Amino acid sequence: MEKRPKTSPLLFTGSDWSFSDLSRVYDAIRQIAVDELRLDFYPNQIEVISSEQMLDAYSSIGMPLMYQHWSFGKHFVHESNLYRRGRMGLAYELVINSNPCITYLMEENTMALQALVIAHASFGHNHFFKNNYLFQQWTDAGAILAYMEFAKSYIARCEERYGPAAVEAVLDAAHSLMPQAVFRYRRRPRLSVEKEQARIRERLEHEERTFSDLWRTLPATAEASAPKEPESDPAERQQAIEYPEENLLYFLEKYSPVLKPWQREILRIVRVIAQYFYPQRQTKVMNEGCATFVHYTIMNSLYDKGRVSEGTMLEVLQNHSNVVFQPGFDDPRYGGLNPYTLGFNMMRDIQRICTEPTAEDRDWFPDFAGNGDWCGTLLDAWASHRDESFIRQFLSPALIRDMRLFSLREEASDPYYEVTAIHDERGYERVRSRLADSYDVGMTQPDIQAIDANLKGDRKLRLRHTVHNGGTLAEQSRDATLRYVQRLWGHEVSLLGVDAQTDTTLYEVSSKDLADKA
Repeated sequence: MEKRPKTSPLLFTGSDWSFSDLSRVYDAIRQIAVDELRLDFYPNQIEVISSEQMLDAYSSIGMPLMYQHWSFGKHFVHESNLYRRGRMGLAYELVINSNPCITYLMEENTMALQALVIAHASFGHNHFFKNNYLFQQWTDAGAILAYMEFAKSYIARCEERYGPAAVEAVLDAAHSLMPQAVFRYRRRPRLSVEKEQARIRERLEHEERTFSDLWRTLPATAEASAPKEPESDPAERQQAIEYPEENLLYFLEKYSPVLKPWQREILRIVRVIAQYFYPQRQTKVMNEGCATFVHYTIMNSLYDKGRVSEGTMLEVLQNHSNVVFQPGFDDPRYGGLNPYTLGFNMMRDIQRICTEPTAEDRDWFPDFAGNGDWCGTLLDAWASHRDESFIRQFLSPALIRDMRLFSLREEASDPYYEVTAIHDERGYERVRSRLADSYDVGMTQPDIQAIDANLKGDRKLRLRHTVHNGGTLAEQSRDATLRYVQRLWGHEVSLLGVDAQTDTTLYEVSSKDLADKA
């Protein structure tokens, strides 16, 4: 590492940090983020927490406000044991997609690491949250914290009124369906805590008006005359149903014949949370790549300006190298492509193509090769793409060669793998296409939809699983989830597995058959 003359005083010395150090470093990082990278971000709120608090945040899916559920405690105990035995490390930071954007720093971090984390989370992730089209379409950063506070207090009130066991049973079933609790193509309504609370008050007032101990003294035949919510009438609901419906929690919330208003509200809370995290499932490579590229660029700029020492930069580069470490495919530690590595390498490659393109780059990327504006090119990519489209449009032959990527074909019936494409002229397109497909949520998540529910007759709910590329469901988890659906629906539920190519039936299972086996 070359020594360069000091141009300004160091922002900090030593490894210990103080709040004045954090403030000074934040201001210096912010100036580079705005002036050199042209980042646009939410106001930042930075909080320093302990390792115990970080573990607690892990267990409650990273939200600062969350309702209580036994699964969070289970995750906390499991991860706490691994951490204390040295078998798991903790993230250096945790960042919340909210306005203001909340970043949690570990108090055990050194000052150099705190600087890296601020650049990574408070500016890299923050910019991506605010500007990427998926987050703009599906989340409302300004309302999520207020909604989570409402959700936490509402579920606590339900536990007081109906008992923890009853609430837990609904949450267990709802959590099992979270992957199938999102709208993929329909624009979600804006969160409004005031509207949510007004709607809850109306439901509770309706319950109190229609509840009377007198109904308990009447014959069973007279119960049918008890007041009901208009939406609970089977005939009216049957007319309102639109098939097919991909969001199973939404379908159960709206049309289940047995759920009470408070149970429907809990389903709504769980699916709102699932929808909030939906963009993150589609942008892992881009989000982490953006944050890693931002921290790498900012910290190098601080070093070039003489604001951090050689020792600090060595520590930063060591931590950066740990983040982007990618084991080889034949390494026992290999667990797939590291999203930090793939995202960071692609963004550095885009920077190279914009400033120092080769003839190959100009053939593959005529729109931006050699334009000189790598910052503008990256800002546009961060705003306009998800992982699948980003890889399909920006992964270059040069990077495919550097990372030695290749494509495999696997059939469950074969005792071997077949290499179908390597990093050569004939393989670039296929490798890029196959890698992009692997990040397409539509290709990797089970496609299960409600296709029929006869509310006027036997009230049987029929689900259809469209199987792509032979990707059937694991029998044990499939049957367990079907039982949860039956608990929320209150009547028989069947699941039909159909091959997407041939439309042939691969399997059919019913909750009634599962009950008979049990």
